Amino acid sequence: MILGGGRGSRLWPLTKYRAKPAVPIAGKFRLIDIPISNCINSGFNRIYVLTQFNSSSLNQHISATYQFDPFNRGFVRLQAASQSNENMDWSQGTSDAVRRNMKDFLQWRPEHILILPGDAVFRMNLGEVLQFHIDQNADVTIALHSTEPKRASDFGIITLDDKDRIQAMHEKPVQKDLPPLAASAAIRQKWGMDEDHPYLASMGIYIFKTSVLQDFLDNPMMNDFGHNIVPSAVETRKVFGYVFNNFWEDIGTIRAFYDMNISITQPDPPFVFFDQTAPIYTRLRFLPAASMLDIRLKDARIASGCRIEQAELESCLIGIRSIIGKNVRMSRTMMMGADYYEHMGPEQACEPVFDGSPPPIGIGDNCTIENAIIDKNARIGRGCSILNRGHHHEYDGPNKQYYIRDGVVIIPKHATLEPGTEI
Repeated sequence: MILGGGRGSRLWPLTKYRAKPAVPIAGKFRLIDIPISNCINSGFNRIYVLTQFNSSSLNQHISATYQFDPFNRGFVRLQAASQSNENMDWSQGTSDAVRRNMKDFLQWRPEHILILPGDAVFRMNLGEVLQFHIDQNADVTIALHSTEPKRASDFGIITLDDKDRIQAMHEKPVQKDLPPLAASAAIRQKWGMDEDHPYLASMGIYIFKTSVLQDFLDNPMMNDFGHNIVPSAVETRKVFGYVFNNFWEDIGTIRAFYDMNISITQPDPPFVFFDQTAPIYTRLRFLPAASMLDIRLKDARIASGCRIEQAELESCLIGIRSIIGKNVRMSRTMMMGADYYEHMGPEQACEPVFDGSPPPIGIGDNCTIENAIIDKNARIGRGCSILNRGHHHEYDGPNKQYYIRDGVVIIPKHATLEPGTEI
């Protein structure tokens, strides 16, 4: 089960029109592709995605992408929250969302249930975690990741004994309480933890014995895994921790999302989306190769179907079907691209418009853009300057045509910036 998240308020306005797992990443993927790919690569092929808000685009993506052959009983199925005769309210938390769908899951008579977050970037052999869970005869297993002191307060911090059994869970502890929570020298050596990452953070990945999960869900007060079920399980059940030391990033804020995408443009990115043995899958699109005419690039990634002419790009991630006009300078910018091409030909796509109609989708001529996220189908007129001149950390632009979050300028999906706009 992949938890599709709630309103995704910390990623607003990227979640204005879509669920958090449907947010585009790395030019051509969506966040949901990462946990689904990890499941498929690990041999798990009965996958449910639980969501509640703005699930339309997520549903379209899943149905168009993950279609197994007719001789395979596997599936990827979206379970959108709904009201029923038994419950007229919406889901009250992560475990409540699972509770409402248990009758569908139990038809497969699973011995164990794997629960994943829909908003993290990682590549993990989940089969190894399951084997660890079985070998320990654990009621619950929690995947853990080592973290540094300055980030430890952002997560649930776990303490293990020398047999990997979880002794306690501390939800987002304050900095002054951290030192006693560091993993022991024996644990750090056993799991190969770096000295500068001495704390173990919950990754939000859980494996439950099905019977144990059912027992917890029978209690109507157990509505959230992190706040209710896991702390209770640590006190009353056999709960073990599996330490994962490869790359993992929780995409919980605009800054984390932005930094993750910009890091992909660097010569040695921390996460590579293609691995021959464990690729990240996404929707197949029949798009032409990117057209790049007389441009200058430094540390850029450009997806299929783009047209870029006489532009300078540095540390930029350019998504599918992006149109960038002449004499555009962009740096440290993520452009998500477009869902479709407009009717005009590519040679006209960034020409000025004088009849009062909005600029075409894409970036018009003579624009300068730095430290920004440009969402899909945005229209940026010619001569715009997007630089956060006011050095705002949090700001809502006039008519909500742009936002600044964590110091990053965001042009929302479908937004229009009139020619000459300065930010």
